[in-house]
Amino acid sequence: MSELLVTLVQAKLHWEDKNANLAMLEQEIQNIGQPTQLVVLPEMFSTGFSMQPEKLAEPMEGPTVQWMQSMAMKYKIILTGSLIIEEAGQYLNRLIWMLPNGTHGHYDKRHRFAFAGEDQHYSNGNKRLIASVNGWKINLQICYDLRFPVWARQQVTDQPEYDVLIYVANWPERRSHAWKSLLIARAIENQCYVIGVNRVGEDGKGISHSGDSMVVDPLGGVLFSKAQDACNHTLALNKAQLEEVRSKFPFWKDADPFQLLQNNPDA
Repeated sequence: MSELLVTLVQAKLHWEDKNANLAMLEQEIQNIGQPTQLVVLPEMFSTGFSMQPEKLAEPMEGPTVQWMQSMAMKYKIILTGSLIIEEAGQYLNRLIWMLPNGTHGHYDKRHRFAFAGEDQHYSNGNKRLIASVNGWKINLQICYDLRFPVWARQQVTDQPEYDVLIYVANWPERRSHAWKSLLIARAIENQCYVIGVNRVGEDGKGISHSGDSMVVDPLGGVLFSKAQDACNHTLALNKAQLEEVRSKFPFWKDADPFQLLQNNPDA
């Protein structure tokens, strides 16, 4: 399949109010109003970027993962976004990749945002998740991971490792220039599509978020960008265009080989 239909949901989240957020996001999904294959929600979409996992964390069998399963099955979509999970005595900022048949994969945020104390409340992951859908390979990451290019770098052998790089985020407005610049940089250096889905509005700590959700093409061109307002937006990513860029400008073949050491100091 040459196209991948993706919907970005840029939402104004209710602070630490799961019921309100899930009701609002279900309405957003209902309002998409056109065919789509993949719906992307922000980071910690059910709570906002809270440092109170003791109060808000759920197990994988909890109501928010069940809600994702219900939405994916009902609307026949892949649904992804991160939430607060408790597992084996640890709290995790976990991205769920929920398939229409109710099965799922997950990615635990590697780089915790120590500036806001995330490292004091959450354990980090040490394994990337690259999902596959209709011939597309999608690398899934979370917010602060964006600042660390090695974690996203294509592992090139005979072909690039993935086609789309997704970041779900609660990225503050005061650093929106870095957000937009780094999304474009990740697309150019990895010769892939990049999708960044951020929230809008003020959170419970008085921090403002301007959204600036974006879709960037493999040459760094911005295909979509939206600031300030809550919205959902659907667009088609074109596989033929991606392959044409990689064929015409085969910079990926000259990349330096490297190895990621999957150590976890918190384990």
